[in-house]
Amino acid sequence: MFVQFLAAAGVLAVLTMVPGPDMAVTTKRALTSGWRDGLRTVGGITAGLLAWGVLTVVGLAAVLAASATAYTLVKLAGAFYLAFLGVQALWNSRRGRAEASPASAPPQAGSAWRSGFVSNVFNPKIAVFYTGLLPTLAPSGLPPQAGMALLVLLHAALTFLWLGSYVMVLARARAFFEKPAVRRAMDRVTGVVLIGFGVKVATAQP
Repeated sequence: MFVQFLAAAGVLAVLTMVPGPDMAVTTKRALTSGWRDGLRTVGGITAGLLAWGVLTVVGLAAVLAASATAYTLVKLAGAFYLAFLGVQALWNSRRGRAEASPASAPPQAGSAWRSGFVSNVFNPKIAVFYTGLLPTLAPSGLPPQAGMALLVLLHAALTFLWLGSYVMVLARARAFFEKPAVRRAMDRVTGVVLIGFGVKVATAQP
């Protein structure tokens, strides 16, 4: 069982480090509002994973993964939200916003925790991942639901550690990212990336 758990941890670690919408949202928030908001965003993302985990354990995520209508509704909501964040970043990259000093720039609207939570909860790929892959990784020595719950907690912990560390790396280089030209370029890059992920989510198949 321990060997199976280590193998599952390795797979989850690799999947956690693959860049995706969660990292894009975290980048945007950390560079715009600082490391504290970045960590709050990571906390929201982690809470979203735990919410998906609860739904998976009780079987509701399997219903979503199997229902084309439910899957479509969730993915379109998630795609719209990611596109909205992308457009917002592009709007913030306009010359007047970018040349403002960090102290005079208007604060980022909305809750950082909510941004992370919403972006994760409206990603139906998590439901597919949890219902399709996690059962194959669950240690055979545990009851199925207990094994799934253990892996969900592990995935949430790995995500928090990985994205939290990423936020702190960004914080150490924030002086560089606060330069107007760099800030403008990063807003544009993250805006395009978020819109790209929105399109990817919208066109994804179960």
